[in-house]
Amino acid sequence: MTDYHVYGAGNALVDMEFEVSDEKLAELGVDKGLMTLIDEDRHHELLSKLGDLAKQSSGGSAANTIIGCAQLGANTFYSCKVANDPTGDFYMKDLDNCNVASNLTASNREAGTTGKCIVLITPDAERSMNSHLGITQRYSKAELDLNAIKRSDYVYIEGYLVPEENARAAAINVRQAAEASNVKTSITLSDGNMVSFFKDGLLEMIGGGVDMLFCNIDEARGMLDANSIEECVTGLQKLAKQFAITRGSEGATLWDGEKVIEISAEAVTPVDSNGAGDIYAGAFMYGLTHGMPFQKCGELANACAAELITHFGARLPNDVMKSIGSRFT
Repeated sequence: MTDYHVYGAGNALVDMEFEVSDEKLAELGVDKGLMTLIDEDRHHELLSKLGDLAKQSSGGSAANTIIGCAQLGANTFYSCKVANDPTGDFYMKDLDNCNVASNLTASNREAGTTGKCIVLITPDAERSMNSHLGITQRYSKAELDLNAIKRSDYVYIEGYLVPEENARAAAINVRQAAEASNVKTSITLSDGNMVSFFKDGLLEMIGGGVDMLFCNIDEARGMLDANSIEECVTGLQKLAKQFAITRGSEGATLWDGEKVIEISAEAVTPVDSNGAGDIYAGAFMYGLTHGMPFQKCGELANACAAELITHFGARLPNDVMKSIGSRFT
C-alpha cells in the first residue's frame, strides 16, 4: 500500500497571466508559443510594459500536473523549491489548499526570490512564457524526499529541469530512486526549446527508458529528428514503454505498449492554451494510478484539456474537474 499515487519533481513558479495582442507580443520581443528563460531585469522590464494582471496561481509545469491529478482525487506529493518571501508564502499555501503534500516547510525555505512566469495569451489562445526561475534555479537533490518516492506508485519528472546541472541531476536521482524501489517512472518533454537546446540532457533524464512519456507532436519530431507520426511512434518506443503524443486539434496518439490508440479532439472554442499539456498529463496519471484502461486514461485527459482551454488560466475549478472525472468512473 503506497501513500502517494504520484510524486512530482519540478520547478515552482507563480504564474502571472496577461492577455496581449500579437502586435504587443512582437513589440515585447517575445517568442510566440515557447518558454524562454529570462533574468530578473528582463522580468521587471516585461512587467513594466504590460497592463493589468489577469490571473495569478502557483504553477510550474509539473505543479500544474500534480494539482490537476489531486483535483481528481489522487494523493500527490510535489518536490520543489521556493524562497522565504511573500511569493513563496503564497505558493506554499496554495499547494496546501490543493491538498498536495510537499517538501516545503516554514523552516527549510532560504532567502531569495521565488520563481515567476509571465504568461502572455494572444487572441488565438496560444501561450508564450517568460520564466524567471529565481531560487528554483538552485533546485537540487536537497529538495527530494526519497522516502516519499518509495511510497509512491509513480514519479513524474518535468523536462524543464534539464537546463540546470543540479536540477537535471536531481531529476535523474528521482528516476533512479524510483527504479530502485520498483516505482514506475514518467516524464514530460515539456517544451520545444527544451528539446531543441537540451536533447542530450533529456536523454540523460530518461536513461534506459521510462514507463510513461508525455509530449506534443512538435517535441516528438524534434526529439527524434522525425517527420511523420509513424516515425514518432516508432522512435518513442525506444524511450518509453508507454506514451502519449498530443496533437492539438488532431487529438492524441497513444501507445499502450502493444498497439496505437487514436483519441479524437473535442470541438471547443479555445481561449487560453496555457497548462493544457500539464492538465492532460495530470488526468492521464490519475487514470493510470486508478486502474483505468489506457484508452480511458487518454479520453479523460483529453476531456480535461479540452475544457481547460475554454477557460482563462492553467487550472480548472475543483467542481469542474470533479464533474469531468465522474463521467469516466
